[in-house]
Amino acid sequence: MGKGGEQGGDSGEPAAQIRFYTWDEIQKHNLRTDKWLVIERKVYNVTKWASRHPGGQRVISHCAGEDATDAFQAFHINPTLVQKFLKPLLIGELAPGEPSQDRGKNSQLVEDFRTLRKTAEDMNLFRASPLFFSLYLGHIIALEVLAWLMVSYFGTGWIPTLLLACILTTSQAQAGWLQHDFGHLSVFKKSSWNHILHKFVIGHLKGASANWWNHRHFQHHAKPNIFQKDPDVNMLHIFVLGDTQPVEYGKKKLKYLPYNHQHEYFFLTSSPALDSPCSPHSLFPHTALSQHVYAFFPLWSWLDPSRMPQATLFPAEKLITTNPFFPRFLIRLKVQEREKKAKLQIQLLFLESHWFVWVTQMNHIPMEIDSEKHRDWLSSQMAATCNIEQSFFNDWFTGHLNFQIEHHLFPTMPRHNFWKVKPLVKSLCAKYGVQYEEKPLGKAFVDIVGSLKKSGALWLDAYLHK
Repeated sequence: MGKGGEQGGDSGEPAAQIRFYTWDEIQKHNLRTDKWLVIERKVYNVTKWASRHPGGQRVISHCAGEDATDAFQAFHINPTLVQKFLKPLLIGELAPGEPSQDRGKNSQLVEDFRTLRKTAEDMNLFRASPLFFSLYLGHIIALEVLAWLMVSYFGTGWIPTLLLACILTTSQAQAGWLQHDFGHLSVFKKSSWNHILHKFVIGHLKGASANWWNHRHFQHHAKPNIFQKDPDVNMLHIFVLGDTQPVEYGKKKLKYLPYNHQHEYFFLTSSPALDSPCSPHSLFPHTALSQHVYAFFPLWSWLDPSRMPQATLFPAEKLITTNPFFPRFLIRLKVQEREKKAKLQIQLLFLESHWFVWVTQMNHIPMEIDSEKHRDWLSSQMAATCNIEQSFFNDWFTGHLNFQIEHHLFPTMPRHNFWKVKPLVKSLCAKYGVQYEEKPLGKAFVDIVGSLKKSGALWLDAYLHK
């Protein structure tokens, strides 16, 4: 039970009573209808406010009953401003005899990580380069303009179509990495500018929902590779992941698909064949196509029902086919060329979705995937992520997601500074014996398949023999 106390202010007047709580009591408040969390030893009741949380109620709920200090600092670029929202929710503090960290976490490791973060701030590593992001956005727009010109002057012959597929796949993939930057508030000092540009890039260049992306992706960052908390690993209908889930579901004789072949049909999960109005997003949460189908549903009412869904068309084509107010005199593509356009769309879907899936999964699927273990921020992120070797191509091809470790530790840090903080992270990991895994790009792709094969074999053995 919480304890009470009073403190006198400088004016000599008695201060409001402060309630003190133990970790045993705080940890009981981790229910859907009862959520407390701790930030810098202060206890907050976020039960009623969670539904209004800008990042979504689930991400804040995942930290209920825990010390959320590091998660709070990781996601907010101006913690002082956010404090005004927390102040009315304050209900007390940790009792003086209680440790700052819950569940026996290594307090020295936690403090050293926070010191590292302060060092990175002092080095201005959270300050973005306007030139970097201007050039990055410029090269995406240049590719889109080039696609416009090719369609206008060369039509949709086979050679132009193949070139268009490569150009637009590149443009869309790079736009995906750019919206990721804005979504994490890592470009501008003000959150509002990041949100505006995020909506522009993901909405107008990619055609998806910014809010939908935020609510899913922030959960992934808060609790990576944790079942029931990270939506990216809740894929029972199509995959079993890690070492414990396959055995658990094998014993229960669950078999939605032949999971012992999941490393083989993984190559098909990005196929345009999965892109249909009836494809449930929950079945294929890792495929770019299903995400687009889910996000684009409101646009379908604008489409000509005689044509295939245009949900994931490149911007030039989306303006032509989905916006009834777009000037029709700009349309150079003839009606009889729809078949060629449909084939181009399939090529784009196939190439972009594979690019997206392989890059986003190479850092996580081969790592530990398990239930909640209540680790500290550094340890939990390191267990679920790995890096890919640095090179100019790897940086560009992956949108700097080859620095996945640094990105997960510091989500709001501009990606062009990851290489600068990397030595500090490696040194801290070495000090505490925390594994820092880094591998070549090719091996990372191979490890995805190997991990799925191992998990599938564990499921089959449990399914047949346990």
